Amino acid sequence: MAFRKSSSGCPEIVEVSPQAAIPGGEVQIRGRGLAGPERPEVRFGESQASIVIGSDSYLVVRVPEGATGGELFLGANGGAAWACQIGVQVADGVHPVSNPVVDRRGAIYTTLSGSAGQKTPVSVFKIEPGGSAKPLVADMMNATGLALDASQTLYVSSRHDGVVYQISASGSRVPYVEGMGVATGIVFDPEDNLYVGDRSGTIFKISRQRQIYVFATMEPSLAAYHLAFGPDGFLYVTGPTTSTFDSIARISKEGRVERFYRGLGRPQGLAFDVKGNLYVAASLSGRRGVVRITPGGSAELFLSGPSIVGLAFTPSKSLILATHNALYRADVGIEGRRIP
Repeated sequence: MAFRKSSSGCPEIVEVSPQAAIPGGEVQIRGRGLAGPERPEVRFGESQASIVIGSDSYLVVRVPEGATGGELFLGANGGAAWACQIGVQVADGVHPVSNPVVDRRGAIYTTLSGSAGQKTPVSVFKIEPGGSAKPLVADMMNATGLALDASQTLYVSSRHDGVVYQISASGSRVPYVEGMGVATGIVFDPEDNLYVGDRSGTIFKISRQRQIYVFATMEPSLAAYHLAFGPDGFLYVTGPTTSTFDSIARISKEGRVERFYRGLGRPQGLAFDVKGNLYVAASLSGRRGVVRITPGGSAELFLSGPSIVGLAFTPSKSLILATHNALYRADVGIEGRRIP
């Protein structure tokens, strides 16, 4: 990323990390002459940021609510500038506990899950491209995981009754498979088999003929299992445990469980891009947001933000971020891997 500094030559930005964030996220700035004789002024677009840590060569700043624009500014009268992608809110009043999903048209689906045993008036919302959130499914208890099959039909798991429901275009639901325990994350493979994470310790596989298999067993999760298929054909799974140094597991086609990466705090939703990089809602070295892990196992904080539980790529190469009560869109210019 090229550096641009003011005509006065001061301050000078050398590095911004990460270069994407949502409001509440913290961004690190390294450079020279950052603080100056007075407290530095940092803005994201027109919104002024708060300084968490400040020195002449290092700043940590928090992205303010309502921040927009693609640049970070340091210093008065423009000062130094750096390209920095800030996510914008596209929906609030929701309660996702897993990944949102995005169909081929760019419509977004997310949940209002509610607390355990709570039946919410609206369970699933649909957000059309460029539109507002509209109710799609009503009166489902604890809607949790979302997935689309090859025909773009929506499926929703309920962690309350252990059922995965098939949803029509009008929002009506019918049970697709029952007896899934504490059903959380769901995903389809390229052959349109459905996988369901029972957070008490089982990954189920359901064929298109609705035959049920125990695909793998794992350590129980405190919150949910989150599932995604990688380009290597493995099923990748996260599930927060009591550990502060959690792992991402991957499961072979034969059901063999192995560790892919260890060292994340509370890993949750996950998605792949077309290059095989894995993006995980988690914390890395105490910094919360979205962690990007290369196929070789190298990890970095890609996007900073609090309370992120899930994510999904759109056809327009944006990233949808789900927090506990809102959705954000960050135009990161990355093509996501789509299955099916």
